[in-house]
Amino acid sequence: MNHLKAVNKYFWKYRYRLGLGILFVFLSNYFNVLVPQITGFVIDFVQKSLNLPGYKPKTVQPDYDGLVDKFIEGVQSAKAANVVILCGIIILALALLRGFFLFLMRQTIIVMSRHIEYDQKNEVFNHYQKLDMAFYKKNSTGDLMNRIAEDVSRVRMYTGPALMYLVNLVSVIFLSVFFMYKRDSLLTLYVLAPLPVLAVAIYYVNNTIHKRSEKIQSLLSDLTTNAQESYSGIRVIKSFVQEKAMLGFFTKNSEEYRKNAIGLAKVEAIYFPAITLLIGISTLVTIMIGGIYYIRGMHNIGIDTIVEFVMYVNMLTFPVSAIGLTASMIQRAAASQKRLNEFLDTKPVIQEPEKPLKINLQGNILFRNVNFVYPDTGIPALKDFNLHIKKGEKVAIVGRTGSGKTTIAQLLLRMYDVRSGAIEAESIDIRQAELKSLREQISYVPQDVFLFSETIENNVLFGLQHTSRELAVKAAAQASVDKEIERLPQQYETQIGERGVTLSGGQKQRISIARALVKDPGLVIFDDCLSAVDARTEKEIIGHLNEYLEDKTAIIITHRMFSLLSFDKIVVLEEGEIIEQGTHRELVAIPGGYYASLYARQQETGGDVSNGTPNS
Repeated sequence: MNHLKAVNKYFWKYRYRLGLGILFVFLSNYFNVLVPQITGFVIDFVQKSLNLPGYKPKTVQPDYDGLVDKFIEGVQSAKAANVVILCGIIILALALLRGFFLFLMRQTIIVMSRHIEYDQKNEVFNHYQKLDMAFYKKNSTGDLMNRIAEDVSRVRMYTGPALMYLVNLVSVIFLSVFFMYKRDSLLTLYVLAPLPVLAVAIYYVNNTIHKRSEKIQSLLSDLTTNAQESYSGIRVIKSFVQEKAMLGFFTKNSEEYRKNAIGLAKVEAIYFPAITLLIGISTLVTIMIGGIYYIRGMHNIGIDTIVEFVMYVNMLTFPVSAIGLTASMIQRAAASQKRLNEFLDTKPVIQEPEKPLKINLQGNILFRNVNFVYPDTGIPALKDFNLHIKKGEKVAIVGRTGSGKTTIAQLLLRMYDVRSGAIEAESIDIRQAELKSLREQISYVPQDVFLFSETIENNVLFGLQHTSRELAVKAAAQASVDKEIERLPQQYETQIGERGVTLSGGQKQRISIARALVKDPGLVIFDDCLSAVDARTEKEIIGHLNEYLEDKTAIIITHRMFSLLSFDKIVVLEEGEIIEQGTHRELVAIPGGYYASLYARQQETGGDVSNGTPNS
């Protein structure tokens, strides 16, 4: 239950709705508990008026509710038939009042729970976006989806139905026991005797439900992850003919979930009938003890008293039987909120500084003695890395796979922070810069292209606050994808499907390039972003880039050297260290050097080399 304290802030936010809801629950039950008193009165009144055999006049008048007492005063002199009709009308009116307040109860508490669900999903989603890249490498997408969908829904069952049932339970028990005790305290104690047994049963069963709920939610996350990965990788599954294997894997996870879910259902299946049995025992005790007292003429108990108590016990049947359902919902919600808290309590490693500095990024970048180790693998990515990039320079970074090239881009964007050393932009440590401002002034084309399930135009204009079709068309032309877009039936309004599934690899790369170019930033980073385009398109794109990058700073990570694009500096990385650095001419002149060897191999294979510049 401690985990559910996290939702108390929402109860406070919607305190007026909650307060009204509790009031409506109390009023609906208040009008309900008046019915047994009216019924008891009319039975006694008819027996007395008709002088039925066995009737014993009351030595002490029953202590009814004030409203009931006023009603009794008004009908004392009426005929029995008229009193019966009037009591029927009153009982109908009480039922209508109860129904009206039940409607208002649901309109306040259940609607409140939907508002809380909305707020909580937004809170979780917003927190997800603040978390750093290391978090996403450690946690699967399926698990993240399950927590924001399934777990939040289970918490809503606590803030809505469970809360409503709980308040209803408390108010019914309080009102019923209060009036029962006023009517006859001793008989009330007999009737409520089975309840301690019920309390012990609830305690032990709740512990079992809580443990099984945690297990079930964890298994459901695994199942969601399995399904999500299968759907995303369906082309790989089909190409390797692994449908049967994946089905077997899914079936295994699904079977584990099924077993645990059935186990929980069995616990609940035993629990609810047991509660009903205890309620039934209370009814039998009422009739037996009350009957004995009536026969012996003890405690001023008549048939009306027994009828009243039986009606009170029946009123308690649903609320008390709902204890199990309510407890189950609360325990499941606690298990789900615990899972939500695990992520909500996770603090992002990349934090906004207390007093962030605004940077007007022109392109002056300095890496000073930078060391970095990936936190999830412990593999060193950069070692004593030093690099000075001046405004307007075009820098190529070359190296084998795993040499640390992409790490440079991710550190510049503060996807990660350096372990030691510093990265400065315009002589300001980027850890002291306003994160949003820093990223807004850098355009990054990642190695793994990601497009959204949106229109082409919206994908191109993704990074802009103020957009227009003209900007999208211009950026698409610079990325040499405009002609292909215009040949599509809906052109820029074309929906490209999940991750751009309807486009070719080259088209996706060029739309990603257009998305970077449309921002008009101070620094552009291309991470091997031309690997999926043909040579003719590559030359066309580079021709546009020459014009676009004329006064901009650019870092190009590449495996090939482009004759149409000249670099001010070429950096060669090996296992996170700079092993060569200089211009094309300087590096080609190093005998047996990495760059010279790459240049020679590219010439031998007929690659695009002339004034060569690399890209990794």
